[in-house]
Formats: sequence, C-alpha cells, structure tokens
Amino acid sequence: MCMKKVTVKDFREMKGGDHAISMLTAYDASMARLLDQAGVDALLVGDSLGMVVLGYDSTVPVTMEEMLHHAGAVRRGTERALVIGDMPFGSYQVSVEQAIANGTRFLKEAGCDCVKLEGGEEVCDAVRGLVRAGVPVMGHIGLTPQTAGQLGGFKVQGKDMEAARQLLADAKALEAAGAFGITLEAVPAPLATIITKEIAVPIIGIGAGAGCDGQVLVTNDMLGLFEKFTPKFVKQYCNLAPDIKQGVQAFIREVQDGIFPAEEHGFAVKEDFSDLLTPEKK
Repeated sequence: MCMKKVTVKDFREMKGGDHAISMLTAYDASMARLLDQAGVDALLVGDSLGMVVLGYDSTVPVTMEEMLHHAGAVRRGTERALVIGDMPFGSYQVSVEQAIANGTRFLKEAGCDCVKLEGGEEVCDAVRGLVRAGVPVMGHIGLTPQTAGQLGGFKVQGKDMEAARQLLADAKALEAAGAFGITLEAVPAPLATIITKEIAVPIIGIGAGAGCDGQVLVTNDMLGLFEKFTPKFVKQYCNLAPDIKQGVQAFIREVQDGIFPAEEHGFAVKEDFSDLLTPEKK
C-alpha cells in the first residue's frame, strides 16, 4: 500500500500497473477515515447516498447541496485516497456552463480531487468543458442509475452486439473528451474486458467482471449495512446490520434494567452536592 496522497495522475498511471485499483463509496468523515486508513485507492462520494443514507427511492432527488455537504465530510476524513464527487442528476445536463459551475463547486467548496458524471457520447461536451476548466472527470457508462428508467430499470447493459458497440463508442468518446477514468456498471464480463483493453484510461468495474483495471462497490452493500436489497454483483465481506441491532437491543435492555450506566461510567468528585436539594426533595 502506497501511503502518499493519490492524485488523478497517479490514478491514471495505475492502468496496467502491478495491482488492481480499489474504490469504495463514502458519505461521512468517520467511514471515510476507516476506509482511507485501510488503504483503499479512491473514495467515491456517490449519489447512491440518496438511497443508502438519505432514504430516497432512487438517486434522482439528490441535490448539489446534499452532495457538497457529504463530499466535504468525506474530504475532512481522508488523507490519502483520491476523493471523487458524484455530480447529481440535473447538475450537468442543461449546458456546459452549468456543468462547469457545478463541477468547480466540488473542488472549491467540498475539496474533492475530481468529479464523476454519467453518460457517454451525449455528455462529452460537458466533459470537455470541465477538463478545460481544470476539473478532472471520471465517466460512468453501462447501467447509469440516474437514467435507469430509460434503460428499462436496473438491468445488465450491452447484452447484444449493437449495444456493445455503443458502449465501446461511448468509452472511446469519453476518453477522447479527456476523462481520466471510466466506471463501467452492470456489463457482461467479456465485453468489459474488451473495453478495458481498448481504452487507455483505467476502467473501474461494478458488476462488470474481473477483467477491468479496478473494482468499486457501495460500502454499505459490501459491509451488510443496507438491508433493503443487495445487487447480484455485490459480495458481502461482513454483515454488520445484525450486529448493530444486537448491540442496540443490549443497550436498551441495560438502560431499562438500570445496569447502564454503572459506577465506572460516571465521574466521581469529593463534593456530594446534597445541599442543592430543596428540603422537600431530600
């Protein structure tokens, strides 16, 4: 594990390196600190926070203010990992000027190292504008949650030759527009491997097989903290939700039974303060 700060340049140069790139989501300083200290290469402040943190039914309602709030918290909890701010739905689709205005906010106000946005050829003008303005951009193609309704829901993308050609064209267009990396979501592994070989920037897979340059997961899924549903491509490395519930239930019982707090959980002083009681309360 390299201990120096990971930059966009470092991330790009990991393509074809001696280890696959690791990326996880983070939404607060405490979790970011743990993931950073564990050695993850990049932290994505994903708009997935809408579903796993804020309780929305999709990522669509997430606002710029919400993203900046959480991105700033992640930045404050991170020393080493590359911090990527996810541009929410409606923050870059109107115009190139809108994309630049919002993209720069992630760097200026939240302290992110770069941004990520969804889409292929149709968003390349925005990507070019952001890059010219000094905002490094990661692309995201395949299953794009912000527009999942147009794709028929949360389904695998690129299953036929026509769709596969379009995904490859999207990846090449993003690379040409200046994207320093691309997230590839819910794509058949053989196609993802081909795209990874054809593109000169890192391809980070999520549900795209082992042939990519790196992998990303939603941390809450990977740690078993989000119980609403678990995507097929997620491997749970631990299941924290039951342990958390068990711990909380033990706390409730001990409070109700007068076991907690015990004497060792308090602060002893020589003064007994009994004179503060009114006579009728003594």
